[in-house]
Amino acid sequence: MKRKYNQIISALSDKELLYHLYLTQIIILVLSLILGAVLYDHFSYLKKMDWKDVHIISIGFPLGVIVVIVDILLMKWLPASYYDDGGLNERIFKNRHVFHTFFIAIIVAFCEELLFRGIIQTKVGLILASTIFAIIHYRYLFNFFLFLNITLLSFFIGIIYNWTGNLAVTIMMHFVIDFLLGVYIKLRQTSNDDLNKQGGTAL
Repeated sequence: MKRKYNQIISALSDKELLYHLYLTQIIILVLSLILGAVLYDHFSYLKKMDWKDVHIISIGFPLGVIVVIVDILLMKWLPASYYDDGGLNERIFKNRHVFHTFFIAIIVAFCEELLFRGIIQTKVGLILASTIFAIIHYRYLFNFFLFLNITLLSFFIGIIYNWTGNLAVTIMMHFVIDFLLGVYIKLRQTSNDDLNKQGGTAL
């Protein structure tokens, strides 16, 4: 199953990968609007999004940075196989301009937090919402560490949502994580390419 998945990913062009990424986010957004209309009166779940809340900067931003720092340290300390997702993240971000990475991170953070925290978690609770969030990141199902990682991260973001009661805080946190890790992947790949051109080996 994992081999078949890796073959499918490697067969896709960068353009096709981006197409599927954006299509997935559109589906998530449409699903959010449908569920929001069915489960809530007058899209009341949107009231959980307060962009004037100081917690966006005082909680969402720094916690996102902390998650990224911990993740980067684990990437350096643990065997490379622990972070093997079939090369998808690297394929998505290594050739992206920083502004494109910024845009991708905003879209993903908004769409996924709207559905999983704003609608599902608000209606059925933290455990089920976090479990579904982890499962839809299909590529991580083939790697125990990555699946554990995304599950714990989902629970952590869900706890922050329960604590602050503001969806904008978790959108900021999710955005910071995706954007900084995307930039890190690009810079790491660029550094590795330079070493290879010089005849060096990457650690």
